[in-house]
Amino acid sequence: MSAILDADDVFALGYTAAVAAVRDALAAGLDPDHDVPRSVLALTNGQGLLMPSETGGWFGVKVATVAPGNAVRGLRRINATYLLHDSETLTPAAILDGVALTTLRTPAVSVGACLDRLRVLADSSADGLRLVVFGVGPQGEGHVRTIQAHVPLADVTAVTRRGGATPVWADRHLASDDTAVAGCVRNADVIVTATSARRPVVDGHLVRDSAVVLAVGSHEPSVRELDGVLMGRATVIVESRDVALREAGDVILAVQEGRFESNSLVTMADLLGEGSAAIPGDRPTVVKTSGMAWEDLVVAIAAYRQWREA
Repeated sequence: MSAILDADDVFALGYTAAVAAVRDALAAGLDPDHDVPRSVLALTNGQGLLMPSETGGWFGVKVATVAPGNAVRGLRRINATYLLHDSETLTPAAILDGVALTTLRTPAVSVGACLDRLRVLADSSADGLRLVVFGVGPQGEGHVRTIQAHVPLADVTAVTRRGGATPVWADRHLASDDTAVAGCVRNADVIVTATSARRPVVDGHLVRDSAVVLAVGSHEPSVRELDGVLMGRATVIVESRDVALREAGDVILAVQEGRFESNSLVTMADLLGEGSAAIPGDRPTVVKTSGMAWEDLVVAIAAYRQWREA
């Protein structure tokens, strides 16, 4: 009988181990460009996503749905279930809470891609890093928790369209039209965009040359959170060139505008695989992720192994 890992079981893996699972897989030679492309199905009230992958003796698939109208119903926008199989016998080993898995692996990928750069920034800061997060949903919090598990934070500003109560993981919560937002962005060491916005939420002129920007909110070619100004200034890290040029509107639109050359994209495998490259510190670093099946799989394997040992 398959094991069943609920949200608590998945989150028990922890932020540090989730990042390690991503980095270790790439260091061992996993090539994201060889991953099976996910299938996105147009449904009556949203989207269905099928995300299969195989690596390291395991096969897994996530079945996810995105329902934009659920917010007004008081329901989750994203729902998901993950099925993990042993590759040798193809026997189902575990069923995992897919929402928790997505919530854990998404910031693990972002932070895993730029962890060395974050540590360099932290080493040069006396008090810790200054962080601005656009969006206060699970991914906004998840990125703060994951970054905080690896480097010290001095200050966290949350920004949303209308502002509101300050979440427990932030020091303040500003509305996007508050004049103080520009100053926070100018001073930020790290900026996270985890929104459902369809247009840029960050003014690329304001971002410091040394800053790291983690953009995770979109996976559609016509949708972006970052403008072409920032993309043209930055070293842009992606999971896969093919996926970025197919799904990442932040990249695709900047290329179309002539702000960014697609052949300058840096992949996570370039950074963490054999013959790893360094990230330059004299220009912004942008990590743009769309979400890939191998990420769910390597974190699901780690969560299952820890659950089984416990």
